[in-house]
Amino acid sequence: MKVKLFTVIFLILSVVSFSQKKEVNEQIEYLVRNKFSSLDIIDSVFITKRKNKELLELLVKRSEENSYLQGQFYGSNALGRYYRDHSLFNKSISQYKKALNISVKIKDTLSEVKILNSLGSVYRRQDDIRNALNYHQQALDKAIRIKNPKVSIKKSISISENSIGNIYIALKQYKLALNEFSKSIVMQKELGHKLGLAINHQNIGNAHEELGDLDKALQNYHKSLSYNNQINSKIGSIICGYSIANVLIKQKKYEQAFVTVDTVLQIAIKEKDKYYLSNTYNTLGLAQLNLNKLDEAKNSLTTALNIATDFNVHTIVVRANENLALLYDKKKNYKKAYSFYKKAKEEDAKTFNERNLLYVSELISKYDKEHSENLIKDLAKKNEIAQLQITRNRNLWIMALSIFALIAVVVFSIDKQKGLKNEKRILSLKQDALRSQMNPHFMFNALNSIKLYIIENDQKKATSYLNKFSKLMRKILEASSIQETTLAEEIETMNLYMSIENIRFSNEIDFTINADPSLNLETIKIPPLVLQPFLENSLWHGLSSKKEDKKMTIQISKLSSDYIQIDISDNGIGRKASAKIKAEKSINRKSVGINLTNERLTNFSKNLRNDYSIIYKDLVDENNNALGTKIIIKLPIS
Repeated sequence: MKVKLFTVIFLILSVVSFSQKKEVNEQIEYLVRNKFSSLDIIDSVFITKRKNKELLELLVKRSEENSYLQGQFYGSNALGRYYRDHSLFNKSISQYKKALNISVKIKDTLSEVKILNSLGSVYRRQDDIRNALNYHQQALDKAIRIKNPKVSIKKSISISENSIGNIYIALKQYKLALNEFSKSIVMQKELGHKLGLAINHQNIGNAHEELGDLDKALQNYHKSLSYNNQINSKIGSIICGYSIANVLIKQKKYEQAFVTVDTVLQIAIKEKDKYYLSNTYNTLGLAQLNLNKLDEAKNSLTTALNIATDFNVHTIVVRANENLALLYDKKKNYKKAYSFYKKAKEEDAKTFNERNLLYVSELISKYDKEHSENLIKDLAKKNEIAQLQITRNRNLWIMALSIFALIAVVVFSIDKQKGLKNEKRILSLKQDALRSQMNPHFMFNALNSIKLYIIENDQKKATSYLNKFSKLMRKILEASSIQETTLAEEIETMNLYMSIENIRFSNEIDFTINADPSLNLETIKIPPLVLQPFLENSLWHGLSSKKEDKKMTIQISKLSSDYIQIDISDNGIGRKASAKIKAEKSINRKSVGINLTNERLTNFSKNLRNDYSIIYKDLVDENNNALGTKIIIKLPIS
C-alpha cells in the first residue's frame, strides 16, 4: 500500500515538474520569437529562476540561434552572477565579458556600467587589483558623464566609489579608503538603499579595524548587520558575523568571538559562496586557536586554506597560512610553524609589490585625468565667454584673451618652476640621505670586524654578521627610493644597524627598544632611516669615550591621536664632556646627518596637519653630574 502511495506521489510531482518546465520553455520561446527589447520583460519571466543555470543556458542558446541580443545579454549577465556566487571566478568573468560586449552593441550604457562594476568585483575577490581598479574606474567614468542620472545610475556611481575604497584597503591605504566610502554612503542615504548602506558600513568598519580603532569598527559592523537583517540578506549576515568575531578576537573576547562566528557557519555552508565560506572557517579557526582548541582549530584553518586555494581567494590563503603558523608555534612544532609562516609571506609578496606600483601609477593617472578634465572645462568656459563677448567688442575680447593667456603662461611657468625646484630638492635629500647612511667609514669598519671573525675562524659569527650587514645595505638602498616607511620597518632597520655597530664595541652596548603596546607600528609612517643619525651621535659622542656599562634605549610612546614620541637615551659622558673632547681633537668628525634629518622631517611634515619637534636633554644626578643624554623626538601621525 505504501509503495503504491509513493508511486502515485512521484508521478504527480513528475507531472507537475514536467508541466512547469514545459511552461518555462514556452515562455523562453515566446521571448525569443518576439525579441522584446525591454530587459524588465525578460526579468519578469526569470524573476524566480535567476539561479537556475540550465534555464539560463537555454535562454542564451536559443537567443544566439535567433540573434536575440537582449536575451543573450540577460542570460550571460545572470550566469556571470551565478558563477560568482559559487566562486567559479574564471567562468564568471567569461560570462560577464560576453554580456559587456553585447551591452556595447545594443548601446545600453546603464547595463554596461553595471557589468563593468560586476567584473571589477570578481577581480577584486581574486585580489587582481589591477583589473579590478580598471573596471571600476571605467564604470565610474561612464556613469558620471551621464546627464540627469536616474536612480540606477546613482547606485552604480556609489558602487564604483565603494569598490575603489575596497581596493584602497587591499593597498593598505585605509584613510583613502574611508574617503571613498564617505562619498559612497552619502548617495546611499539619499536613495534610502539599505543594501548599499549595509555594504558601506561593513567596509567602513573594515577600514577602522585595520587602523586599530576597534570600537568604531564594531559600531559600523553592527549597523551593517542591522541593515542586513532588515533586508534578510544571508550573505550580509555571514560577512558581519565573521567581521564582528575578528574584532572580538583582537579584543581578546575569544569565547564571544567563537559563538558569534559559529552561529553563521551553517548559513555560510548553505549559501555555497566559497569566498565567504573560507573567510568564516578562517575566523572560526582563529577563535578556536585562542581558546586552545588546537585540533578543532587545525581542522577549521585547513578547511579555510583548502577552499581558498581551490577557488583562488588570495587573502585567505595568506591569513590561513599565518594562523596555521601560530597554531604549530603553540604546539611547539617550530619547523611546521616556520613552513606555514614562510608560505604566508611568499603569497603576500606575490601581489604586494605590484600593488604598490599600481597605487602610484593610479594616483598619477588620476592626477593626469583630473588635470585634463580641468583643462577641458577651462577651455569650455573660455569658449562661452568668447561667444558672449564677440558680438560686443571683438578687439576688447582679443585684448582680454591675450592678457589672460599671458597671465596663465606666467602663473603656469612659476608653478612649474616651483614644482621642479621642489622635486630637485627631494631628489637631493634622497641622495644626501643615502650617502649619509652608507658612510664609507661605517662600511669599512663593519667589514673589518666581520673579517676579524673570519680570521679567527669564528664562522658562525662571521656568517651571522655578514647576513645582517647585507640585509642592512639592502634596506638602506631600498630606503633611497621611497619617501616613507612604517615605524615597525624602521625599528627592524635600527636593530640591524646597532648590531653591526656593536661589533666595534665588542658587543658591550646594551641596546633595547620599548614600544607602547597600544600602538600599531605597522600603520605609523615616518621617513626611512630617520633615527640612524641620532643613534650614531649617541654612539660616537656619548658612549665611545665611556669605558664600561654602556646602555642605549629607544622608547616609543603615544602622546595623543595626533602625535607619537620617540626617546633615544644613552648613559654616555654627556654633551659637555663630548664637546670638550671634540674641541681637543685635531681632526673633527663632521656630522651632516642631524641637519639632513631636520630637512627631511620638515619636508615630511608639509603634508600633515601638525609639525615635528626635537629636544636634547642632558641627564644629570642630584649633584649635577652627567648621566647621559636623551633626545626627545615628537612626530605627527596625522
